[in-house]
Amino acid sequence: MKYRHSAAQSTEYLRLAVKQMTQHAAGMHPASYTVWYEYVSGANPALRAELDSLLQRGVRLGDDAIDDLYSRHISELDARTALRIGDSVSQLVSHVSESTSVAGDEAERFGSSLARWNEELVDPESSGDALASGVEDILRGTRQMQKAVSTLKLRLAESARETERLREEVARAREEALIDGLTGLSNRKGFDLALATCLDELPPGAAGPCLLMIDLDHFKRINDSLGHVFGDRVLGNVGQILRANVKGKDTAARYGGEEFAVVLPNTPRGGAVGLAEALRALVAASRVRRGGDRDALIGNITVSIGVADHLAGESPTDLVSRADRALYTAKMQGRNRVVLAPRPAAKAGQ
Repeated sequence: MKYRHSAAQSTEYLRLAVKQMTQHAAGMHPASYTVWYEYVSGANPALRAELDSLLQRGVRLGDDAIDDLYSRHISELDARTALRIGDSVSQLVSHVSESTSVAGDEAERFGSSLARWNEELVDPESSGDALASGVEDILRGTRQMQKAVSTLKLRLAESARETERLREEVARAREEALIDGLTGLSNRKGFDLALATCLDELPPGAAGPCLLMIDLDHFKRINDSLGHVFGDRVLGNVGQILRANVKGKDTAARYGGEEFAVVLPNTPRGGAVGLAEALRALVAASRVRRGGDRDALIGNITVSIGVADHLAGESPTDLVSRADRALYTAKMQGRNRVVLAPRPAAKAGQ
């Protein structure tokens, strides 16, 4: 976001932002300052509305809350912009490529016509003193046109290769904008897109997808006792397990922090529970090396998983909420387990 505040305005916003920061538990880091600067300046209406709601309830914001606000209201704006520009460039490239193909076909046909005219003009029966000069000029022009057409075709071919290269770069940039750098899984935006697309494409009356919400057990304890570098290795290990076991049309994502999600478009609830149990067992059996090659392998890493199957007419938010509640139940029941979200009881007369 570009800020267009004067020196005096920005100084006042600095004072107000720092005042807000001192009243909360988050560190005095750039992300925290950016959140509060955009809040006090009114530069980000959506952020301001959410913060107002939190402040009215007396919520004291820590680093996790600030990071979440920064991710959703500030950094994701750049990702959305990149995706929108990528879509526009991709469409433009497609149009240019199509025009190049059409122009190439037209050039080929015109070249063939010139060749036929050349053969007719050199016919001996059409020669004559009065016509000779004109024929020579036409032949010269024909040869020049053929050369120009040949050059044009070469340039069009080069343009076609360049547009294809640009198309591949746009596709790669779009994909990278949806990938979590630490785990290699889809990021939160990639998850939201996959779930929304899955529900939008759902045929009438068809069974909806299943959703797994996965959370590392005691992850704060792991970070506190073994360090954040090891914590990142644990996250990467879980990401590797998910990448190896979630295939095809299914989508595995890092939902945020130590929480993961898996969208299963064509898997019934029984199959979803089976996959969840398999993933839980694989994580529990895994070992993560603490440091270098000679360092000890650390075990006792577990996950809790909530499973929910989509109900007819259910929104993505409601589906995630039900799976999250099942995950919370798994935590309350002792962790390292899978819980299936119950379906609402049918009302009398239905």
